[in-house]
Amino acid sequence: MGETVLEVRDLSVTFQLHDREVQAVREMNFSLKAGETLAVVGESGSGKSQAFLSIMGLLARNGRATGSARIDGKELVGMRSSDLDAIRGKDIAMIFQDPMTSLNPYMRIADQMIEVLVRHQNASRKEALERSEAMLRSVHLPDAKRVIRAYPHELSGGQRQRVMIAMALLCEPKVLFADEPTTALDVTVQAQMLSLFEELTDKFNTALVMITHDLGVVAGLADTMMVMYAGRAVEKGTVDELFYSPRHPYTLGLLHSTPRGDNKRRRLDPIKGMPPNLTNLPSGCSFHPRCEFKTEICLQKRPALEPRTDGRISACHHDDAVKNANEKVA
Repeated sequence: MGETVLEVRDLSVTFQLHDREVQAVREMNFSLKAGETLAVVGESGSGKSQAFLSIMGLLARNGRATGSARIDGKELVGMRSSDLDAIRGKDIAMIFQDPMTSLNPYMRIADQMIEVLVRHQNASRKEALERSEAMLRSVHLPDAKRVIRAYPHELSGGQRQRVMIAMALLCEPKVLFADEPTTALDVTVQAQMLSLFEELTDKFNTALVMITHDLGVVAGLADTMMVMYAGRAVEKGTVDELFYSPRHPYTLGLLHSTPRGDNKRRRLDPIKGMPPNLTNLPSGCSFHPRCEFKTEICLQKRPALEPRTDGRISACHHDDAVKNANEKVA
């Protein structure tokens, strides 16, 4: 892996509602190297998408980001929209969950792709068209000439998703965010997409953030993993560390509620209860109402996200108990 391309420190996102503020993301920290894939995992409402929308400068009007997000030393948090426009698509790009709502239904694919290259690289329309067709072939759309002349509604879901990936990679950005990119696709197309992401990060040395609730997406693709709960990172580490030796009960719960691909038969155990309301978080550890390991300290004191005895990073008062419990059922 290469040098660090994205550095995020103490990133928080707050939304102003009618009579109160809601903190959707709390003090997120991570760094990303060229060619590295980071998986950000958590249930809906955990804050994972809002964190990366804030880095892109795409929060709703009532949202506000604080902290720092630097790409090649350039501070993105608080940057003017006009300056961000020059960076989005060129240095950093995002693939959204639903390509049908992200692509302009009134424009042919060609016009939408050409616009990216003309704007960011001053390419001629002829050159932009040739490069766009080549990129469509790079994402394994064999009939690129037909696809590029089509409107979004004339393509299948898998084709539209490949078009979105191609558009995001046109300027060979240093960092790519993919927000639940396989959710609306069938299993076969999902596997193709994941294989494509792996191939493209190797080819372009792009740093990839895969934002997902599906641990099956993470297993064969990501290098490192960050688990989020109630707007906060609760565990970070390599994929192997978190899959085989989780140290936070929420990570353990996610693993036990996910089907395994090996031959071991194990009953799926869903996590009990519901995620907390961000406007009224529990005292102490936000996960304690759903946690089987909780004790009195969990109700009173929020655990810090910090290195543990084995160098792992987790936010749990009882991480050794979590480790032991996982070893018993592994």
